[in-house]
Amino acid sequence: MSIASQTTLTADKDWWRGAVIYQIYPRSFQDSNGDGIGDLKGITARLPYVASLGADAIWISPFFTSPMRDFGYDVSDYENVDSIFGTLVDFDTMIAEAHRLGIKVMIDLVISHSSDQHPWFAESRSSKTNAKADWYVWADAKPDGAPPNNWLSIFGGSAWAWDPRRMQYYLHNFLTSQPDMNLHNPEVQDRLLNVVRFWLMRGVDGFRLDTINFYFHDQQLRDNPALPPARRNASTAPAVNPYNFQEHIYDKNRPENLEFLKRFRAVLEEFPAIAAVGEVGDSQRGLEIVGEYTSGNDKMHMCYAFEFLAPDPLSPERVEEVMEDFAAAAPDGWACWAFSNHDVMRHVSRWGSLVADHDAFAKLYASLLMTLRGSVCLYQGEELGLTEADLAYQDLQDPYGIQFWPEYKGRDGCRTPMVWDSQVSQGGFSTVTPWLPVPVEHILRAVSVQQGDENSVLEHYRRFLAFRKQYPAFAKGEIEFEQPQGDALVFTRIYGNEQLLCIFNISPVEINVSLPMGEWQALTGHGFTSNNYGDKIDIPAWGAYFARLA
Repeated sequence: MSIASQTTLTADKDWWRGAVIYQIYPRSFQDSNGDGIGDLKGITARLPYVASLGADAIWISPFFTSPMRDFGYDVSDYENVDSIFGTLVDFDTMIAEAHRLGIKVMIDLVISHSSDQHPWFAESRSSKTNAKADWYVWADAKPDGAPPNNWLSIFGGSAWAWDPRRMQYYLHNFLTSQPDMNLHNPEVQDRLLNVVRFWLMRGVDGFRLDTINFYFHDQQLRDNPALPPARRNASTAPAVNPYNFQEHIYDKNRPENLEFLKRFRAVLEEFPAIAAVGEVGDSQRGLEIVGEYTSGNDKMHMCYAFEFLAPDPLSPERVEEVMEDFAAAAPDGWACWAFSNHDVMRHVSRWGSLVADHDAFAKLYASLLMTLRGSVCLYQGEELGLTEADLAYQDLQDPYGIQFWPEYKGRDGCRTPMVWDSQVSQGGFSTVTPWLPVPVEHILRAVSVQQGDENSVLEHYRRFLAFRKQYPAFAKGEIEFEQPQGDALVFTRIYGNEQLLCIFNISPVEINVSLPMGEWQALTGHGFTSNNYGDKIDIPAWGAYFARLA
């Protein structure tokens, strides 16, 4: 095979700490061959754009061979590219171009489950005695024919599906077409770790691990206890989903995962400067699990939970609470923060649907995200201020949305195609009708409309990323919160002798803020304006102020 690792960037083992990672959802980024679906060649063609933003890395959602029941998160061949996205040669070309532009490449790794079309599962379900019989989670029915226990699927209903060939149930935490693999089996672990090596040999710089806390199940198959209504929240599943009615202590979050993550990290250490970020989906113990998975410098480099991807609106108190809860749960860990991704409503709609000054709101939240302690994930299109698309039921593709419509409309609204050119059909994404419609309101926010306009959201992202890179404290430093002043969020970032003050006005009206003690020199180049009056500052609505301690 073609080995792209020869083009790997100069090794910096800590490149991930404080990195800005741009998430690409490949189906919706750029269609290069006119089939209405984005592909790897399309990503390669748009990499100069990503470089112009100033991102350090890209994270690409799954492009592996798949029947696409869950749009790539149901893998049927872990070591190949689905034909709708291109070929392994296209992947190698993309890696080489990204590295030429100074961009690291991280790919999505979905190993808690596979597709039911994977040859491994086809063999596993064929009998109870075949070589892969124990590669997936199988269990006998209860005497009355009912499923083995009360575990629920995130996509609705029981997490168990009956298979008439084996006369047993198999576990699926997601769709019935996504059977869970049995990582209690050492052979399964070994084979999956070889998948990791396969992509590292092709030159990837890291991985995003999907549903990392779902890898192991309780081997005794004990029932999950009920979760009292007062403890329920909708951070990882919509409120209408009965999945929220259980405390998930047996179907996921198992302690056996820690040893596997150590094995995973040991494989990464065989290669230079590799990093991995894990997705921890749990509504009650998310940050606690992040702490476990990032402790000891021998498991994950960083993880993210759903605190800032949840519906709860941000306030100074909420931001400080989440950051301090993370510090308490993971004192040695490193976070990766995001406000939007391919699974949740875009944050400018989730938190700012009633805000009159849309652009000011988008700029402020971008700047806040990029100054928190941790690494940062930006989701394609958020740099344009894209809103959540309001799709008709007949346009839906997401099985999650189809299942829970209309109370929950699924994930298609944040997955619509990227808009490049307002003067071209389909916003420049494709020459044909794409797999999801391109909203008219998105066309008006296309890259071509915002490029070069200093007042645009896009140019603010570029400007702020450049500003952020001037000061190591933003990427690597500690964070200390000052006493909130009304709607003002105030904190400092500290790295060596560098101490930076950050003040954010999370409100639609101008506020007056007192500076903390010290001789502060205002910083410029970030795009915000304010008026100083000695130790007092007037900060406009959705504005910010940055200074350095002299």
